[in-house]
Amino acid sequence: MTLLIGAWTVGLILSLLALGVFISFRVFNFPDITTEGSITMGAVTAAVLLVDGVPAPVATLAGFATGAIAGAATGVLHAKFGINGLLSGIIVMTALYSVNLRVMGQSNLPLLDVPTLATDAERLGRALVGGDSLSLWGRSVGVRDALTLVLSLASVALVGGVLYLFLRTHLGTAMRATGDNDEMMRALGVSVGNMLILGLALANGLVGLSGALLAQYQGFADVQMGIGMVVWGLASVIIGEALVGTRQLGFIIIGTLMGSVLFRLLVAVALRAGLNPNDLKLITAVFVFVALVLPSALARVRVRRAG
Repeated sequence: MTLLIGAWTVGLILSLLALGVFISFRVFNFPDITTEGSITMGAVTAAVLLVDGVPAPVATLAGFATGAIAGAATGVLHAKFGINGLLSGIIVMTALYSVNLRVMGQSNLPLLDVPTLATDAERLGRALVGGDSLSLWGRSVGVRDALTLVLSLASVALVGGVLYLFLRTHLGTAMRATGDNDEMMRALGVSVGNMLILGLALANGLVGLSGALLAQYQGFADVQMGIGMVVWGLASVIIGEALVGTRQLGFIIIGTLMGSVLFRLLVAVALRAGLNPNDLKLITAVFVFVALVLPSALARVRVRRAG
C-alpha cells in the first residue's frame, strides 16, 4: 500500500511537469529541452531557501518563479536572437547545470531536518488522526504518506483548474492560437515572439513548481534529478491523449494529469515485479515508444475493420 500511495503521489507531483510539457509541445509545438534544467532549478531553489529558513509555501513559489525565468530565457534566445528552438533549450539546460551547482554549492542537498510541505502535512495528519498511522482499506498507512497524497491531489487539481481558466481567457486563447497558426496571429498584429516567451515561461514555471514539490517530498534536491524528465512529460501527455480520446482543452488537461499518474504506476509495477532500478530509464523509453506507436496502430486496425 505504501508503494502504491507513493507512486500516486509522485505521479501527481510530476503531472505538473506534464502540464508544462503539454504547453510547450502541444500548445506551441516547441521542442523545449529546458525542462530537464528547470525542474532541477525549481528543486534547488526551494531546497536552498528551505535550508535558509524560508517558509515552505514561499520557497515553493520561488521554485515556480525560477523555472519561469529559465523558460523565458529559452524563449528570448529563440524569439529575439533567432536561435533554433531545440538549440535554445539545450543552451539554457546546459547553463542551468552549472547554475544549480553554484546555487547549492554541492551536488546533493538533503532536507531531512528542514520543515517542508511534507513535514507540515505529517504534523497536520498527526493532529487530525492522533497517531503516526491510520487504517485504509484494512491496511496500515503512514499519516505522512496519506496526507501528502491528499495535499498533492488538491494542489494538482487547483493548478489544473487555474491553467484551464487561464487558457480560456483572451491572453490564453491568443497563446493557443499562436501555436496553431502563428502566421495568422502575426497578420493580426500579435507579437508571436512575446507569446512564445510567455508560454515557455508558464510551461517551465509549472516544471519548476513540480521540482520544488518533488524535492520536498523525497527529502533532497540533486543536480541530476532532471535527467529524462522531458521523456516523462511527453509520455504523460501522449498517454493522457489516448485516455481521453479528444482534443478538448479541459479533457486534455485532465488526461495529462491522469497520464502522469498512470505512467508512474506502470513504473512502480515494473519495480515491484523485480525490475533492476538501473534499467528504469530503458523501461521508460520502451513505455514512451509504446505510447507513441500504439494510438496510430490502433487507428489503422479500426480503419481496416471498418473497410
